[in-house]
Amino acid sequence: MKVIETSIPGVVVLEPRVFNDARGYFFESYSKRVFDAEVAPVDFVQDNESMSTRGVMRGLHFQRPPHTQAKLVRCVRGAVLDVAVDIRKGSPTYGQHVAVELTEQNHLQFFVPRGFAHGFAVLSDVAVFQYKCDNYYAPEADGGIQLCDDTLGIDWRIDSADAILSDKDRRHPLLRDFDSPFVF
Repeated sequence: MKVIETSIPGVVVLEPRVFNDARGYFFESYSKRVFDAEVAPVDFVQDNESMSTRGVMRGLHFQRPPHTQAKLVRCVRGAVLDVAVDIRKGSPTYGQHVAVELTEQNHLQFFVPRGFAHGFAVLSDVAVFQYKCDNYYAPEADGGIQLCDDTLGIDWRIDSADAILSDKDRRHPLLRDFDSPFVF
């Protein structure tokens, strides 16, 4: 596994070693031993999966303390633009984001640490998205910031007229109106 650093320390892209032959491919998608040594010691406790169609945007979500979550995400079918936004008060990268295209062809994974809002946009006709979390989902701790906040500078690669958002995601506050529960 190759660990690719991003512009925000702790947010990394993981590129697995893929073995291809006439039968198809094989790769190790997760090894706790390797992940803990190469990225960070994290105890993942819950796996989630979603299926969405082109134009669906989900996020930018997080869980408030004490239910905060780190996530290891990947796209196993189709393609998504995946984004992590730093929402840690006092962080030198507060409000900045990292975006990476995750596809079934590139097999990349994206590690989103605690203290980041996370979201994605579906770029293919259909996408199946999987992620590991290091804390259980707690509905009372659910939070988010607005996906389409222009001050974040995220190019979602989807025309806003074609974007499909949930009512909940449309109601999230803009970053400037958000009182972050996370401290750097």
